[in-house]
Amino acid sequence: MPAEITNRFLDPTVLAGISSLDLVAKTVVDGFIAGLHRSPEFGFSQEFAEYRAYTPGDDLRHVDWNVYARTERAYLKRYRGETNTAVMVLLDASASMGFTSGAVQKFTFAKYLASAIVYLAHVQRDSAGLIAFHDDVANFVRPSARQGQLMRLLHAIDQAQLGKRTNFQRPFFELQQFLKRRGITVLISDFFEQPDTIIRTVEPLRFRGNELILFHVLDPRELAPVIGDAALLIDMESGDAIEASPDYARTEYPAKIGAHIESLRSKAQSAGMDYFLLRTDRPLDEALREYFTIRQGRM
Repeated sequence: MPAEITNRFLDPTVLAGISSLDLVAKTVVDGFIAGLHRSPEFGFSQEFAEYRAYTPGDDLRHVDWNVYARTERAYLKRYRGETNTAVMVLLDASASMGFTSGAVQKFTFAKYLASAIVYLAHVQRDSAGLIAFHDDVANFVRPSARQGQLMRLLHAIDQAQLGKRTNFQRPFFELQQFLKRRGITVLISDFFEQPDTIIRTVEPLRFRGNELILFHVLDPRELAPVIGDAALLIDMESGDAIEASPDYARTEYPAKIGAHIESLRSKAQSAGMDYFLLRTDRPLDEALREYFTIRQGRM
């Protein structure tokens, strides 16, 4: 990968210093789009646009100036027509999403991801909606492509607050009540639930022709905890506590979290869903570029 592309990736702490979610979304999306210019398609919809290098004589009205500002290279963006895809984002706002071992907590990172997704849907002229949930539906914005929808979605994401426990059944019940046509549902969560329960809850949407994408957001210390002495670990949702030793953190825990991740990944893929793991210390534009590159390879 060229050095100029690698160096452009944004550390999550840089995103945390940006004042508003709309700027975060534009920065992230413009960043990963800049690395996909060789592909005629990107994003969720296959009919969105074509990017190609500018050549003298091309209409300057079709130049993507946001990409130019970031890369100092001119690319043309050409629409192929309305896609009419409905993108629904489900954002986990349970207490465990508040964990952090660094500068950016999981919930903040998940908000950045949700904002980037609805911004991408807006750019693609697709309808987008949002459900933020914990043990109940906390925020609900019905999918729409009408004027002002992007700001409504970003405001709802920004205002979402952490609750207590996770209940995947509640948002999916709400979703099935109004989802009248096929679309794409994006679930953003730390997925601290049994993989069988998660897949069993969300799978009915697949039976109705909807596409499901599971973005698994985890803090680095949830993947590789560091414990110097015996410690008491408290569940952020239930309040239950267990004792953990340094030896457990080095040996047993990594095997358990690895098995959980692999089980969720394999069950999701077997059910026809996308699964993608996101660490909160990884640049979001880099991660999205990888995900959409993999996605393009399947289309």
